[in-house]
Amino acid sequence: MKLSVFSLLAAPLQLAIVNAAINIMPLGDSITEITCWRPKLWSLLQQASYTAQIDFIGSVTTPSTQCPTHPPFDLHNEGHAGYQAINIANQNQLVGWLQPTKPDIITMHLGTVDTVYRRSVPEIITAFDKLLSQMRTRNPEIYVLVAKIIPLGAGFTDVRGLNGEIEKWANRVTTKRSPMVLVDQWTGYVSDLDNYDGIHPGDSGDVKIADKWFGPLVTAIEWVLAKQLV
Repeated sequence: MKLSVFSLLAAPLQLAIVNAAINIMPLGDSITEITCWRPKLWSLLQQASYTAQIDFIGSVTTPSTQCPTHPPFDLHNEGHAGYQAINIANQNQLVGWLQPTKPDIITMHLGTVDTVYRRSVPEIITAFDKLLSQMRTRNPEIYVLVAKIIPLGAGFTDVRGLNGEIEKWANRVTTKRSPMVLVDQWTGYVSDLDNYDGIHPGDSGDVKIADKWFGPLVTAIEWVLAKQLV
């Protein structure tokens, strides 16, 4: 079949678009920055042949200190130990983190530090609204995976009330153009077994967190890939 000049020129362009890196920003506090689920998630994505198509992005490259030996993985993230969602939103910190890059997908595990400091659930959800607005300002077609956060150990605040509101919030704010997908990091996670200090996941917790992110993240990656073809 004879190809037109337009077809010959368009084919390489389409290939370039399809092969464009998908930018994924892991967003959170120390549970994102210093723990070991990110390399475990990267390994799952590598085994599924996705790592050539994705790029973890963020201003932080702190190694996962709880797993000093791990296969090579993309260190970039926006996990900030000790940061509250409320402060990130109200001080417009996310705006600055979003500027150097344009994420296609965000994995968001936030609210733990807020609950430790006894911030109210309505305050936290208001902060989530502001953070989402900042994300969609940067990319109106952002795909967000938001976690029901992992449970805290004895002596810490019970996060079930917050998780219930996060689920309602995710259902309220999702759109066809910019999906908000709830990822249940709570169910099946046992703080006394899976956290090493009441707050941060040990190895079994990291495995559970990575496994929970993996399926929804693959769906998000495929959604972005399909849009690149349009």
